[in-house]
Amino acid sequence: QVQLVESGGGLVQAGGSLRLSCAASDRTFSRYVMGWFRQAPGKEREFVAAKNWGGGSAYYADSVKGRFTISRDNAKNTVYLQMNSLKPEETAVYYCAAESGFITRATMTPGYWGQGTQVTVSS
Repeated sequence: QVQLVESGGGLVQAGGSLRLSCAASDRTFSRYVMGWFRQAPGKEREFVAAKNWGGGSAYYADSVKGRFTISRDNAKNTVYLQMNSLKPEETAVYYCAAESGFITRATMTPGYWGQGTQVTVSS
């Protein structure tokens, strides 16, 4: 059972930056695909970014390419999401997710979820 705990959400003005962190409990963290999803009020949860284990590739939703960066520190069992040039429409609860295996495109089928962290972007 993998437990994921997000942190780093908050209130930021449009055009600003935030960095989210997600700490995982599992010692085999390095073998999971780690990613981020978000869910805005009244909308479905959507994929944001993911990164394979080891030195694997990162994948992004088209809407965040060039502005968001996912990274991971396997020694710390932690994955990060650096978000720059944030937009008001990106106000959402951001969820960390984990999937065993390997991905080859910008999608995940998570087996584990964090509790979410609120990101609010003011205009």
